[in-house]
Amino acid sequence: MKKLLLMGAFLLAGIVANAQTTRDLEDINEDNSWLKLGLNIAAPVGDQADFSSFALGLDAAGQFMRTDNFGLGVATGYTHYLKKSDVAGSDDFGVIPLGLMLRYYPQPEGLFVGTDLGYSFLTGTEGGETGGMYFRPQLGYHNYDWNIFAYYNQILIADPFSDVSSIGIAWTYNIRFK
Repeated sequence: MKKLLLMGAFLLAGIVANAQTTRDLEDINEDNSWLKLGLNIAAPVGDQADFSSFALGLDAAGQFMRTDNFGLGVATGYTHYLKKSDVAGSDDFGVIPLGLMLRYYPQPEGLFVGTDLGYSFLTGTEGGETGGMYFRPQLGYHNYDWNIFAYYNQILIADPFSDVSSIGIAWTYNIRFK
């Protein structure tokens, strides 16, 4: 898992290093910065699939295009994991992520790759878990107004060690800063 994160970080660092024109934060305008709001639906995988049937959520992110191809920002939202009705002792719970969003867009419209990295806070859990580190690699399609993407989300909880994993799809709409 650590190797996968490290490989992703080096890939994104290489993309950024290769970029030729960069923008500063004072250059924010409607052409290079926006608020992304959207919905996601996911299927729990791994051990979590034994307790939860599916998850629904809201995504929110602020993105700044540092170059014409590389965007960075802050991502958050809320995802609600619904318990399986036939499993005793399982309950619904929620996840509130707070992370760094990194995206690479090879073209102004088309495919993109990205990831969110940060910390997710758990709500409604009985075991005393408060949250853990998360990563959410993404592959999707984008245009000027919206994004649709597939993702894998994993939250690593340290004490007691466990994880919450899911695969899903999300759709976000871009609201331009003016």
